[in-house]
Amino acid sequence: MMPSVRNIFASSRFFILLAVLATFLASAATMVYGGIATVRIILGAFLAGDFSQKNAKLLTIDMVSMIDLFLLGTVMYIIAVGLYELFIDSGLPMPPWLRITTLDDLEERLLSVVVVLLAVTFLGSAVTWDGSNGILALGGAIALVIGVISATIAILARTRHVD
Repeated sequence: MMPSVRNIFASSRFFILLAVLATFLASAATMVYGGIATVRIILGAFLAGDFSQKNAKLLTIDMVSMIDLFLLGTVMYIIAVGLYELFIDSGLPMPPWLRITTLDDLEERLLSVVVVLLAVTFLGSAVTWDGSNGILALGGAIALVIGVISATIAILARTRHVD
């Protein structure tokens, strides 16, 4: 007996497992890499024995880069968990802030993390800024993007409460 179109579509949602697993593996790899790199940076900084202002600034730059990496890993984790909750198992035990019941929930979580990621990126640029290039333009562009994302989050939240 040939499967019905309905059964095919009902089962096809499990294709999302490919995206979930790949995104989860990417998240785990990013986190492990970031952890190892952080330990290496810290050991390198202390074993060098040079506690000058210049090296302190270099350590700061390296640590901001690691925060960036961990945030990227977090974004990938949220995507993996969100897709799994939406398509496979809505009863996945998660903390309330990570429960995703709609695509709007997933978008809102992702956009919130992107705002933080952009802020950390600007912080990294501000720390490395040597005065030679226009950091104001970068700050303005990031502020504009954060403003648009914040407006989008507010609109998503408002439409959710109206429904």
